[in-house]
Amino acid sequence: MVMVRNEFLARTIMLFCFGTAILSLAVHWRITASMTPNSRSGTDGNVIATGALAAEKPTSFVQGEKQNSTVNNSLKSLLFQGWDQQKSSNRLAADETQVVVDLNDYRVYVYSLDQVIASYPIGVGKKGWETPTGSFQVMHKQLNPVWRHPITGKVFPAGPDSPLGDRWVGFWSDGRNQIGFHGTPVNGQVGTAISHGCLRMRNPDIRLLYKQVKVGTPVEVRP
Repeated sequence: MVMVRNEFLARTIMLFCFGTAILSLAVHWRITASMTPNSRSGTDGNVIATGALAAEKPTSFVQGEKQNSTVNNSLKSLLFQGWDQQKSSNRLAADETQVVVDLNDYRVYVYSLDQVIASYPIGVGKKGWETPTGSFQVMHKQLNPVWRHPITGKVFPAGPDSPLGDRWVGFWSDGRNQIGFHGTPVNGQVGTAISHGCLRMRNPDIRLLYKQVKVGTPVEVRP
C-alpha cells in the first residue's frame, strides 16, 4: 500500500510540474506574439502600436528626429528663399520692359526704363472686332502658331502663308478666343483696321518684338 501511494504521489507531482511548464511556455508565447506585430507595423524605424497610442521612443531617437527636422526646415527655408528671389528677379526683368499700343496711331512702342527703344507699325481690329483697350500683360508666346478662324472654325497650319506669320505674343483671352501680336504674309494690311481684334505686324517686326518681351511683360493698349 505504501509503494502504491508513493507512486501515485510521484505521478501527481510530475503532472503538476509538466502542467506548470506548459503554462509557462503558453504565457511566454502569448507575450512574444503580442510584441511581434508592433515591430512589423512601424515605418522608417518608428515603432507604432496599431490601434493604440504610439510607443514611446528613446530620448536619443527623439533628439535625432528634432535635429533632422531642424535641418529639413533650414533646407526648405533656403529653397523657398531661392525660389522667391528667382520670381522677384523675373518680375523685375519683365517690369523693365513695357509695351504701349496706340490704336489711333497704328503703332506699338517698346519701352525700357521709361525710354522708347523700338516702335513698329501695326494693323488693328476692324469695326465690330475692335482691339480691347486697357492694361494687360504677355500671357503666351508661340513660334509657328496654328490659327483657327473665329467664325468658320477653319484651321490654318503653320507655315509661310499662315495668317499669323511665324510668331505669336498673346496678351488677352476669354478662355476660348485670344488676342495678341502676330505676323502676316500680307504687309499691305499693316497700318489698317483689318483684323479680328489682333495686332498684325510685319514678320521682321514681330520677330524683334518676340525677343524683346517675355511672359509677364506689361502691355497697355490705348484708344
